[in-house]
Amino acid sequence: MSNTTFEARRKYAGYKADHVGSFLRPLRLKDARQNLLDGKITKKDLIQIENEEILKIIELQKQNNIHAITDGELRRAWWHYDFMENLIGAEGYDTDEGIKFHGIETKPHWVRIIGKIDFSNDHPHLAHYKFLSENAGEGVITKMTIPSPNMFMRPNIRNNDVYADNIEQFVTDLGQTYKKAIQAFYDLGCRYIQLDDVFWAYLVNEEDRKRELESGVDPDMLAELSTQTINIALEDKPEDLVVGMHICRGNFSSTWHYQGGYGAIEDFIFKHLKNIDRYFLEYDTERAGGFEPLAKLQGSNAEVILGLITSKVDELEDKKAIIVRIHEAAKYLPLDQLGLSPQCGFSSTEEGNKVPYDAQWRKLQLINEIVAEVWGA
Repeated sequence: MSNTTFEARRKYAGYKADHVGSFLRPLRLKDARQNLLDGKITKKDLIQIENEEILKIIELQKQNNIHAITDGELRRAWWHYDFMENLIGAEGYDTDEGIKFHGIETKPHWVRIIGKIDFSNDHPHLAHYKFLSENAGEGVITKMTIPSPNMFMRPNIRNNDVYADNIEQFVTDLGQTYKKAIQAFYDLGCRYIQLDDVFWAYLVNEEDRKRELESGVDPDMLAELSTQTINIALEDKPEDLVVGMHICRGNFSSTWHYQGGYGAIEDFIFKHLKNIDRYFLEYDTERAGGFEPLAKLQGSNAEVILGLITSKVDELEDKKAIIVRIHEAAKYLPLDQLGLSPQCGFSSTEEGNKVPYDAQWRKLQLINEIVAEVWGA
C-alpha cells in the first residue's frame, strides 16, 4: 500500500495515458555531443544546445497532450549511469566490453563502487530537474525519472571491495542515499518521481537466475534485498509525492536483454514493496508472461500502467487488439486501476531506438486515442 493521499494521486497522476520518460535525441543534439568530443565546441555550448532542445521537447509534449512532462532525458548518455556515477562513492569507467543485447552491444562503460555510497546536493540531476520545472509552465505536471537503487545490485557492482561481505550495509546505504535524493527532488517541487528498474527483470531471467545460483547466491534473497532497498528509500516519502516504478527487460537500439514473466517476483514487487503508486510494466511481447500476477494488487491503491505499445518499432499497434488485451488484464485487476503507456522510453541511451523521430508522437497519440475509448478520459 502507498501512503500517497488520494488528492495527490488525482492531482499529479490522475490520468490513464502515461509515458516512461525518454525521447529520441534530435540530430542537432547528437551532432553537438560529437562536436564536444572533437573539441569543436565547449561544454557550455553543449549545455546551451541541450537547454534549447529541452524547451522544444517540452512544447512537443504539450502539443501531443502528454500529462506528465519530462526533459526527455536529453542531457543523458545513459538512462542510469549518468545518475549513478554522480553519487558519492560511485564512479563511471570504461572497460573492455559493454552490455550484450540480442545482436548488439552497448558502449563499454560501467559503474563501480569506490567508497561509501551517499547523495550529494550538488548532484547534476537536481539542476536538470530545476530547469525542467522552471520552464514547463504554470500548472504543468513534471516527472523526474531516475534509475532505481537496485541498479547497484548487479553482481559486478554489488560485489565490491568497499562493502566486501557486508551486503546488508550496502543495502542500507543505498536506501538512505536514495531517500536523500528523493527528498532533494521533492524540495525542488517535484511531486512525481519514477524509479526505472531493470534488475527485477534480471531476477526473472532464467539464465541469470541460474548463474546466481551457481555462484552460491539465492535469487530470492536478492529480491528480498532489493525490496528492502526501495522500502528504505521510500519509508519517509511525503504523502503528496507520487512514485512510479518502471520494470524493463532492456531497451537499446530496438533490442532487448531479459525475458520471463512476473511470477517469480510477484510477491516481492506487489506485496512487499511499499509506497509504489504506479507500476509501469512491460507487456508488449510474450517475453513478459501473462497478466495473472496483477491479481496480487487487488485491494491495494496502486495502479498498473500496461506497457502494451512498443517503443522499439515504427509500426503502429492495432487499436482493437490493444483494447482486447487491456480487458484481459482487467480480469485480474479492476479497470480503474489500469492505464496505458509504451513498454519503455524511446531512447534509453543517447543512441535511441531504430524508429523515425515522429514515430514516438504517433505512438503516444495512439495511446491517447485508446485511453479515451477505454476509460473515457
